[in-house]
Amino acid sequence: MTYAAVRVRGTINVKPDIKKTLQLLRLHKVNHCVLLEEKPTIKGMLQVAKDYITWGEIDKTVLTKLITNRGRLKGDKKITDEYIKSATTYSNIDKLAQAIVDNKFKYKDLPDVKPVFRLNPPKKGYEGIKRSFTEKGALGYRGKEINKLIEKMI
Repeated sequence: MTYAAVRVRGTINVKPDIKKTLQLLRLHKVNHCVLLEEKPTIKGMLQVAKDYITWGEIDKTVLTKLITNRGRLKGDKKITDEYIKSATTYSNIDKLAQAIVDNKFKYKDLPDVKPVFRLNPPKKGYEGIKRSFTEKGALGYRGKEINKLIEKMI
């Protein structure tokens, strides 16, 4: 299973340990998204930064759309099926997305790829950036609902 984590809040008055955790997760700016594999260390880091990010399990269809529209190579070039075919054993972005969701391949292992997706703010805005998702806010773990948020941000 692969998590998608999105930074929701900015850097003002962030405690140093949380700031360092966000740097290790590569979430440097608001509306940046990264793909993370499910491991106990990653889950611990997500819990430390839960007041500044939201995360959940990403679907194959949303991941395909995310890589196609927002995935970038060095030089700000788009990721295409031809590039995927030449750089990996997968024939297109759809099959690569399935392998990433199944934890058979890591997105950051693609050569010359930028590991962060720069997204737009969500249409109609966040639900509230000071409350958790369970309290009708935007922060913390949201499970499969992360796919709806990413759809609004692509």
